[in-house]
Amino acid sequence: MSRKRITAAAVKRITAAAAVLVLATGCGAADMTKQASPFANAQGARTVTLSVQSWVGAQANVAVAEYLLEHELGYRVDTVQVDEVPAWDALSQGRVDAILEDWGHPEQEQRYVQDKKTIAAGGDLGVTGHIGWFVPTYFAKKHPDVTNWKNLDKYADLLRTAESGGKGQLLDGSPSYVTNDKALVKNLDLDYQVVFAGSEAAQITQMQQFAKEKKPFLSYWYTPQWLMEKVPMTEVKLPPYEEGCDADPAKVDCAYPVTPLQKYLNADFAKDGGKAAEFLRNFKWTTEDQNQVSLMIAEQKMRPEEAAKKWVDSHESVWKAWLP
Repeated sequence: MSRKRITAAAVKRITAAAAVLVLATGCGAADMTKQASPFANAQGARTVTLSVQSWVGAQANVAVAEYLLEHELGYRVDTVQVDEVPAWDALSQGRVDAILEDWGHPEQEQRYVQDKKTIAAGGDLGVTGHIGWFVPTYFAKKHPDVTNWKNLDKYADLLRTAESGGKGQLLDGSPSYVTNDKALVKNLDLDYQVVFAGSEAAQITQMQQFAKEKKPFLSYWYTPQWLMEKVPMTEVKLPPYEEGCDADPAKVDCAYPVTPLQKYLNADFAKDGGKAAEFLRNFKWTTEDQNQVSLMIAEQKMRPEEAAKKWVDSHESVWKAWLP
């Protein structure tokens, strides 16, 4: 997310083509904007390919968009799981037609939207995202001063784990997320070690287990996210965010920004994608809407299409406005 901006999924759908794509684009060295795409629509075909990011809120967006594209507009929808930065390369190439939840990637925006013009802005998703460091509210109530970063070292011993090497643990999710956490720990001179759970799902499992045992934890986390309803958390205030304070990834010493989440479309698809492109530009819902679908997928273990259908059946007045 930048999942800098989490930089960030409960269920992953990965295709062999996506795996090849990640290998090809992960280093960011090659300009792949001219390559032919195995997902490119044949002339006259009514097919849309959506990128699925690796966190459940993004999966909720895709589930609902896919359901409506198929059932209301008659398209076939393919989905591809790609890490968040390689997803921009995929979108530029036309390997995917749309990214429905981006947390801010200035370098990619400059390269593909402004310079190469191979990607077009798709408008606001309608959801405002924020990344930060959080402790469980039961711990914050017992130790109110922990919510100021200047007091974190005071609690490092309580937050130490077997994985954190004698320091306090700052729990992160997937190593693929673009985060500021290692730089923040270093630049704020904190006695903490960033420990990766491996994925959002694994991170959620760890936090739920800590909460079940009423143990303290410090975690990189974000809103909106359905887990907040199950495990109430309180944000630790980092030094205030100011424009440009995160420009140099090695020197970041401020909080993450509040980010209105954005959609992006392949430029050719934006121009020639017909009703599908218009629908995706119109797709805009609330944090509450997204959390409802996310909760059904991640907590109630519903298949994404089942969760989408349940939401669609009860929110006709919302999604009707998205249709061309």
